[in-house]
Amino acid sequence: MPPSPVEPTRISDYHIHVYYDPESRDRAATLRQWIEQRFSVRMGSWHDEPVGPHVVGMYQVQFAPELFPTLVPFVMMNRMGLTVLLHPQSGRPRDDHTVNATWMGAVLPVKTDVLRETD
Repeated sequence: MPPSPVEPTRISDYHIHVYYDPESRDRAATLRQWIEQRFSVRMGSWHDEPVGPHVVGMYQVQFAPELFPTLVPFVMMNRMGLTVLLHPQSGRPRDDHTVNATWMGAVLPVKTDVLRETD
């Protein structure tokens, strides 16, 4: 057990990874469009093949902590059955994608061997 709690101020921003396959890509595109229309976020590229620690196709949404109370519920309510990974960026990529992560839908494996322990 750590001697003291980790302060949330350590979080610089958040990432949402929206996972899709060829059959669900249209739904992923709709969700992407809805997010872009409503929120000031940084949208990542489409990755139709697995990339980095992700085992299926996905795109990333990067957003500031101030958007958490509105963007996260929006994605929860509008993900149309897509699997979504939400994680902080705290300077500990491996922990952020695993122990500090929140999943919406199925929990997918993450290739932790490609994630550094610290930035």
